[in-house]
Amino acid sequence: MKYVFINGIILDGTENMEPVAGKMILVNGSVIEDIRDQGACEGYEVIDLQGKYIMPGLINMHVHLAGNGKPLKKARDNTRLVKLIFSNPISADVAHKLVRDWAKLELLGGVTTIRTVGGLRNLDTQVRDEIKKGKFIGPRILASNEGISVVGGHMAGSVAIEAHNNEEAFRHIDMLKENGADFVKLMITGGVLDAKEKGVPGELKMAPEMVKAVCDYAHSKGFYVAAHVESAQGVRVALENGVDSIEHGATPDEEIIRLFKEKKAFVTTTISPALPTALFDPVISHANEVEQYNGTIVFDGIINCSKAALANGIPVALGNDVGCPWVTQYDFWREVFYFAKYVGVSNRFALYTATLNNARLAGVGDITGSIEKGKSADMIVTWVNPLENLTALRSLAMVMSQGKLINEPKVKHNAEVDRELDKITGPATIR
Repeated sequence: MKYVFINGIILDGTENMEPVAGKMILVNGSVIEDIRDQGACEGYEVIDLQGKYIMPGLINMHVHLAGNGKPLKKARDNTRLVKLIFSNPISADVAHKLVRDWAKLELLGGVTTIRTVGGLRNLDTQVRDEIKKGKFIGPRILASNEGISVVGGHMAGSVAIEAHNNEEAFRHIDMLKENGADFVKLMITGGVLDAKEKGVPGELKMAPEMVKAVCDYAHSKGFYVAAHVESAQGVRVALENGVDSIEHGATPDEEIIRLFKEKKAFVTTTISPALPTALFDPVISHANEVEQYNGTIVFDGIINCSKAALANGIPVALGNDVGCPWVTQYDFWREVFYFAKYVGVSNRFALYTATLNNARLAGVGDITGSIEKGKSADMIVTWVNPLENLTALRSLAMVMSQGKLINEPKVKHNAEVDRELDKITGPATIR
């Protein structure tokens, strides 16, 4: 298809973006063919935006396609659940379909590229390839498939393998290579729900020697390494031993800042999953006293890490750890809002982070992330200006993914999630 977008206000995704009117965007197939002054344009289907705002599609840098974000009243045994799912081909096929459906929800929520950081078996790469072949509609996927954890480690047996030794981790990396994975994910520390005592979230689970060995092997196979880390000790161990991106983070000291710079690593800020545990009344969050205490430590640590990184010129990506309770596949816009609210960046910088900056850190900045001639036609249209209010991202007039157009995308919302989280973001700004 060939489309021309007219009468829209362009936000191009660059760091200093300003609204630009009077231009038209020509799309030929999957590519932005040109951006030029409005005028005659034969052979294109005309889309009159009538003053709406058009910007690059969002990029979610921390996704698990193994969950829908439904709030849980009590913790479940994910390892047992995953074993049950793959115990017969019928339930395995259901899981495959759910992963496809949840990927589509990301797209309907305005996210045109996702980076999956731990999934069910090799379903993420399968769904990625199905979308590439045009079998199903969905976002561009950068996939790690199952992560690598250790015995008793974070998410071991569910969205990460339980590696007993280096050799088992190496064999998994070889399998990732065979399946065409894009990078490797490690689970270096525990998390809020793993902690048994107050004050010890993010307990170191993977030994430094193993972190180094696995990172070295992954790098030798052409992979970069992302790592789940929720404590200062974990961040230090990860950076010292070869991790390329810190997922979540913790309050850093001067040594950690030095290591970030020396290793040229970046941090992926993920406020969404920690927020309900830290800020909600336990009657709502269903968190016990230990979980709420530790959740507050992690919530503050993620925000402090992001602030310190920005203050010291360390790259910051943005993801929402979707799949965790209270974090749905269609609500990435909330993470963009939280980034501005709690880290204190401008709406403009939050949008830049969620588009072009995320694209660059994901290694696809030459393909997507900005409205620019020659780039992929990954765009969203909002009714009003998101620079003025980020809740404009909540309800979209259009989504375009690699030239495929969806008008007024609609998803079924979780009423409980909306009710509680809207107390923080406020209602949608639509028109």
